[in-house]
Amino acid sequence: MKNFLIIWGLSLVFLTGSVQAQNCTLDIDGKNAETIVTVFQLNEAQMATMETLQRLLAVETGHLEEQIEKLLAEHPQSTQEELIKLAEKYKVLLQEIVTVSYESDKKLLSEFNAKQYERYLQLCRATIRRPIAVVPKVYNDSIAQE
Repeated sequence: MKNFLIIWGLSLVFLTGSVQAQNCTLDIDGKNAETIVTVFQLNEAQMATMETLQRLLAVETGHLEEQIEKLLAEHPQSTQEELIKLAEKYKVLLQEIVTVSYESDKKLLSEFNAKQYERYLQLCRATIRRPIAVVPKVYNDSIAQE
């Protein structure tokens, strides 16, 4: 019975957290960095921004992941009430990870030019995801307009 309650409680957390999956994220902290560079043809400044955001995100999420590990190791899990409290605390920490990841993606997207952002919007539409709204950056091209 105890195992059933643990599985049930954690399943509830995962199911409610999956609602965030509807956002169209880049996942700059994942294994997609090279794909992002290629698909969106990032320039040197944008790649530097992405690397900085990745480092900052790793620090922030690392701290939150440590809190999750501590929570799972130390929180009492003997009763249904304790499991529900554990699930609630766990859900809050997971939401914080989603939020900092979302904000990092938003910062990178704000460095996209109009064509890059349009490509992002097309990909979001194709995958039926909600895009992150930003105003594309205007870059002064080194090539003179005729």
